[in-house]
Amino acid sequence: MNLIKTSTHRQMSMRLIKNAISATAALAIAASLAAQLAVSAGAQDDYITVASTTSTEQSGLFGHILPIFEEATGIEVRVIAQGTGQALETGRRGDADVVFVHAEPAEIQFVEEGYGVERFPVMYNDFIIVGPADDPAGLSGGRNAVAAFSAIAESEAAFASRGDDSGTHQAEQAIWAEAGIEPEGAWYREVGSGMGPTLNTAAEMPAYTLADRGTWISFENRRDLEIVVEGDDRLFNQYGVILVNPERHDHVKAEAGQAFIDWLISAEGQQAIGSYELRGEQLFFPNAAEQRS
Repeated sequence: MNLIKTSTHRQMSMRLIKNAISATAALAIAASLAAQLAVSAGAQDDYITVASTTSTEQSGLFGHILPIFEEATGIEVRVIAQGTGQALETGRRGDADVVFVHAEPAEIQFVEEGYGVERFPVMYNDFIIVGPADDPAGLSGGRNAVAAFSAIAESEAAFASRGDDSGTHQAEQAIWAEAGIEPEGAWYREVGSGMGPTLNTAAEMPAYTLADRGTWISFENRRDLEIVVEGDDRLFNQYGVILVNPERHDHVKAEAGQAFIDWLISAEGQQAIGSYELRGEQLFFPNAAEQRS
């Protein structure tokens, strides 16, 4: 009888030990999973999403400045490159933490409607009108964008439009409106794409188009396209940056997003922007301090 009791006691003890070991192992596994999740969440917090124009991407500017920012802060920037209108819509949906665009009236409206916190001017360059070397509308050497567009429409020379509600497209529409012209017909082609593809289309047709100078400088497939009109004050091209409002979208990474904005308008960020050159030409001119003074 005592042997039976002793055996039973030993079995119970072994079960208790096994259960304790299992519980300890389960706790260890749970702790490990929690640590992994914490690391994963931390890694996710180490990046922001910036909805920006195709010109900042296709000109190579982001390729130049983002590594400098990321090294300084440890924050990765993931860019959605699209036209300004689309970038602002991305911000309205809360699918980006920051918008970095170039259509000031639309940017101001974005903030006034409560989708953005505050607009900060960052840099500028200019728009140019490029066209085929044979210049069928006779624009070469001109400095008046409205007169140039009027001549293009009158001669029905081919024109390639972004047609995508981008900042460049909005600037183009403003020039047509000032000229009192609603462009339509076989001569006017809306590409519905970014600046690079629109320049490719203009080179292939060939056709005139309105381009930002930054993308033009970086553009390789010019064929016989050349600058025909530049220097008009209407062609000034200002860029601004805005934090998406976390009160509308509570998942917005406001602290990291504002850190990016603060860096862009800081002396270090402005120097990084101004130092970017291609073919010996500066593509963007920092003016954050000038605009805010």
